Amino acid sequence: MSFKCPVCGGLQVGRVGSDQYYCWNCFLEFNYAKGRVNLYEVAEDGSLLAIDESAGII
Repeated sequence: MSFKCPVCGGLQVGRVGSDQYYCWNCFLEFNYAKGRVNLYEVAEDGSLLAIDESAGII
């Protein structure tokens, strides 16, 4: 199953874990939970930093 990135709409999305995906265009990880998209920025140490859409970051 292929996904489009919920941020940029790009098709260069790969699966990096169970229900976790990575966009090679905008360099964000995302997943879907309870009908909502959760976005994460990958930090230098490899940890994930949640991006809050309501904060106007995106």
